[in-house]
Amino acid sequence: MNESLKTLLVIAFLAVIVFNLGAGLYYLLVDRGQSRRTVRALSWRVGVSVALVALLMVGIATGLIQPHGVGG
Repeated sequence: MNESLKTLLVIAFLAVIVFNLGAGLYYLLVDRGQSRRTVRALSWRVGVSVALVALLMVGIATGLIQPHGVGG
């Protein structure tokens, strides 16, 4: 797998996580606790976060991703 494709995939996951966090905040402010949209948005955020961590663990375990230090 191409290195830039892996980076793009992780950035896409992070963008979806931030989007769902913002959606949860928006629904919290707009609905004032009258609907379940906030819970649904934040549940998606948690699910996508868990999926990203699981994919990273699988990638490291299979050797597709090589962990390295900050500088390197």
